[in-house]
Amino acid sequence: MSLTMIGPEYIGLGGILILIAVLFFLGMPVGFAMAIVGFAGFWCSVSFNAAINMVGADIWSTFSKYGLTVIPLFIFLGYLAFNAGIAERLYNAAYKWVGHWRGGLAIATIGADELFAAICGSNTATAATMGTVALPQMQKFKYDPRLSTGTIITGGTLGTIMPPSVVLIVIGLQTEQSIIKLFLAGILPAILLGILFVLTIFVLCRINPEFGPAGPKTSFKEKLVSLLGVTEAVTIFVLVIGGLYAGLFTPTEAGAIGVFFTLVVTLLTGRLTWKGFASSITDSLKISSMVFFLVTGAIIFGRFLAITRLPFAIAEFASGLPVSPYVILAFILIIYLIGGCFVDSLGFLVLTIPIFFPLGMALGFDPIWYSIILTMVTTMGAITPPVGVNIYVVKALAPDIELSTMFKSVSFFLVACIVCVILLIIFPEIVLFVPRMAQ
Repeated sequence: MSLTMIGPEYIGLGGILILIAVLFFLGMPVGFAMAIVGFAGFWCSVSFNAAINMVGADIWSTFSKYGLTVIPLFIFLGYLAFNAGIAERLYNAAYKWVGHWRGGLAIATIGADELFAAICGSNTATAATMGTVALPQMQKFKYDPRLSTGTIITGGTLGTIMPPSVVLIVIGLQTEQSIIKLFLAGILPAILLGILFVLTIFVLCRINPEFGPAGPKTSFKEKLVSLLGVTEAVTIFVLVIGGLYAGLFTPTEAGAIGVFFTLVVTLLTGRLTWKGFASSITDSLKISSMVFFLVTGAIIFGRFLAITRLPFAIAEFASGLPVSPYVILAFILIIYLIGGCFVDSLGFLVLTIPIFFPLGMALGFDPIWYSIILTMVTTMGAITPPVGVNIYVVKALAPDIELSTMFKSVSFFLVACIVCVILLIIFPEIVLFVPRMAQ
């Protein structure tokens, strides 16, 4: 039986199954796997020449997009901030204010995560940075490893939702939504998630005070002086996000201004060495290239799915079911949660957006709100086994702590993540309030 006799939807479904097999059994990077399967599927569905032309046109159009320049700019901004020691000063400031509480060091870590995420945009970079700074301190004051590692692992997820988030940029480019609106929509959910993490720490230390012993008290003068270490991060955030909110510049211009300001301040103060500057460029190129290939692979695979009409068939089928759209949403979120456990969170997101984004639109969900919900759930995959990338980042920083202990530590904070998602579903205005204010 020839392929022409098979329904296009079945060809699309077969392509998805082949892609899953390639990812799990061959271990191929997600971007390359999507590109190869997408090309082969397009070839089988249309013709070889059409597939060649499609790939050539998509690669050119993707890498020549002006909007794509926003990705390396914000990644570069995050690495500059890391190598200039901004994260360390954020943590020290938070430590001076709350370090004397039970679990204070863990709470300080979440606070520093929140502020560093506002200029970084990467969950792994946030986890690695705060792990380097905070973990030795928590070990010094004999914090339970489950609390110390769990705080650092999960606190890194704030970098995914708090603008400027690389994940939100990729979603905006892939779904042709306003990156500015996505950035603004991520502010309150990120703050809410941070508050829930802090409440989790409070509860754990109340039940078992040995989890997070109180640190030494500091004077009010020391507290005030420590705030000087926060000024750089706050200024960068206000400059970038405030400028976007006011409509003064585009996301790309915001990234360029943030990089320029950070470079000027850190070089003039001598906090950024030439070695740190070179390292920032090298790391930014590596991460940016990975993201570019992910985006390109997702576009090629999306083209293949589009001609099979599988996403639209799924959307039509689901929207016609005699159940609440939120029941279908629950199934979608379960798929994202499970998928994120086995595939890199960003990779899984770009893989599934061509399928599930049209479905969400068919169900009548607000595209901005829906994007934030998917981002929140997918991010949970970065902290869940077996492929919780943040867990392995922290494991590299603390080789003496058992991996099983880190897996257990995450469970405390996963409850907070789930509660946050439920609250965002019940109260969508938490997501939509800031973007609507900016209109």
